[in-house]
Amino acid sequence: MPSHDGGAGAVSNLHTHLSRRDLLKAGLSVLVGPLLPGCLPGSSAPKVRSSVSPRLTARPGTPTASPTPGLSPLGLESGRDGLLYVPQGYASDTPLPLFVAMHGFGGSASFWSPYEARAEARGFILLAVDSRGTTWDTAEGVFGDDVAFVDRALKHTFECCRIDPAHIALAGFSDGATCALSLGLANGDLFTHLAGFSPPSLLLTSDPVGTPLIFISHGRSDTVVDLRVTRDVIVPYLRSHGYSAVYRVFQGGHNLPGAISETALDWFSGAMLCAPTEVDNCDLYDEPLQARSRDSA
Repeated sequence: MPSHDGGAGAVSNLHTHLSRRDLLKAGLSVLVGPLLPGCLPGSSAPKVRSSVSPRLTARPGTPTASPTPGLSPLGLESGRDGLLYVPQGYASDTPLPLFVAMHGFGGSASFWSPYEARAEARGFILLAVDSRGTTWDTAEGVFGDDVAFVDRALKHTFECCRIDPAHIALAGFSDGATCALSLGLANGDLFTHLAGFSPPSLLLTSDPVGTPLIFISHGRSDTVVDLRVTRDVIVPYLRSHGYSAVYRVFQGGHNLPGAISETALDWFSGAMLCAPTEVDNCDLYDEPLQARSRDSA
């Protein structure tokens, strides 16, 4: 069983990790196993190295500096860093929504460059963060150095931008989706919305905080992350534990089509409409996507 020492320092055996290997190895009849404390029946325990607390300390408040409109590097690290996009019309007396974004395996903050125009058009601030390594620590079943850097990136953003505390989203694609959902569930008192685009796994803590709204999408023909991981495990688990989860399945593979991005941002802004009986948990399969030259974020 997971244990928690209640402190902010290093913890051991705190987390339960759902890897797609464990999920698919288990078979559909016991796919829910890794989601629960303990081990999947008939399999060995997940390999979990020493982990840190997933709790973030950054909180929005009154800015003490002024941001540079447009796209700017965070300037927190000389190597892997991150990007901040502030709409040209930003005014210090008007709080704006914040969309925090996490790239996939082997990627960087630039994966989210198509969101710069969306941030400008929709009037939100975009914070895209680089993982400390090739991918996010949560992909290995732990919270590690990524937590502290995300906290630093958020503090930097809150110091220069006035943020609407009722509209703060944490989103990610692939391994970034695993990190966004996992870190977001542990910080639901900060993040009001979580978006996971094709998450391959989920890292659960023994002490989730808050009830953020959740959006998950997945390509029907995804050959990297089996559709069953989200359809039959992650989404049902979240709903059974009281989270409102919107689920979108589209015709495509392991990617983030522009139309799905637009749908997610409509959801974030409150503009997405579902049938009256599906307001909290709205499913849509085979969402028609507009023709594009290529799939992109």
